[in-house]
Amino acid sequence: MSTVSPHRLATMFVEVADTNSPDFDVVEFLQMFADHIAELVPEATAGTLLADQQGRLHYTAASDETTKLLELLQLQEQDGPCVDAFHQRELVISTDLHSAAERWPQFAPHASAVGFRSVHAFPLQLRDQAIGALGVFSTTAGRFDDTEVHIVQSVADVATISLLYHRSIKHADGLTRQLQSALNSRVLIEQAKGAIAHAHNISVDEAFNLLRAYARHTNQRLQHVASQAVTEPHSLPGPASHT
Repeated sequence: MSTVSPHRLATMFVEVADTNSPDFDVVEFLQMFADHIAELVPEATAGTLLADQQGRLHYTAASDETTKLLELLQLQEQDGPCVDAFHQRELVISTDLHSAAERWPQFAPHASAVGFRSVHAFPLQLRDQAIGALGVFSTTAGRFDDTEVHIVQSVADVATISLLYHRSIKHADGLTRQLQSALNSRVLIEQAKGAIAHAHNISVDEAFNLLRAYARHTNQRLQHVASQAVTEPHSLPGPASHT
């Protein structure tokens, strides 16, 4: 586990417990959650999949672009640790992806090819209710120790409880609409990343960092800034303005 201070860890728990804001956004929340998990684990990235009311998984957030593509690949092929963790409702581990092609014939070779060596996939669930999965992808082989598993699972549990609480205070008829809104927001953010990357000749990961930095600097919601960036990508200051 990384050398995250107890104070920083406590702050993470508080942030993933807070869904009571009037402008709460599921995608922004899960993006924050994925970033926190990636911060906890050295040389690792994180991504999340969220289930709709019919139990179909959808991509929602990742700490970088490569991880997003791996999550999308799992959804497309229905092959991979996050898909298994959701359906099996248990922790799924591969300590060496180079030897996991028989288990995941589509996912494992792709993950290995982009530099990942191991993966831990955690179900996002409370008792018998599963709402998604968290994938933690590492560039080093090996297994988390018990303390590391406990910390990551605890943060994931708090995030799950927070999402379920947020759903519970909304009328049941609105749940499908909430998820659709979240998916629409995700599409808009992906479009904005592409537009900014093209406008400023930077990578998609850099474009996303720029998008988030501008949203925070101007105290706007990420979705609002993304909408602006899609139509006017040059309206956001370039990377040099945030260094």
